Amino acid sequence: MQVLVRDNNVDQALRVLKKKMQREGVFREMKRRSAYEKPSEKRVREKADAIRRARKVARKQMQREGLIAAPKPKPKPVRAGGAAPAR
Repeated sequence: MQVLVRDNNVDQALRVLKKKMQREGVFREMKRRSAYEKPSEKRVREKADAIRRARKVARKQMQREGLIAAPKPKPKPVRAGGAAPAR
C-alpha cells in the first residue's frame, strides 16, 4: 500500500492511509487476529461472510438487469482553488 506525501503534509497522507486501510479491511483483520477465535465462532463468522458476499453479488446482478434501482452517486466535493487537479 502506498501513499504520496504532498507538500510535506504528513497529516493528510496519514488520513489517506487510514482510509485505504479501512477500505481494505486491515483494521478488521488486526482486531480479529488479536485474540483467539474458537472454531465454532470461526464457522459462524465465515458463514455470515459468505452470506453477505452472496447477497452483494445478487444485488449487483439485479441492478445490472434493472430489477432494482442503483444507488444514487454521491456528489464529489468541490476543491478549493477552482482548477482541476493536474495529473
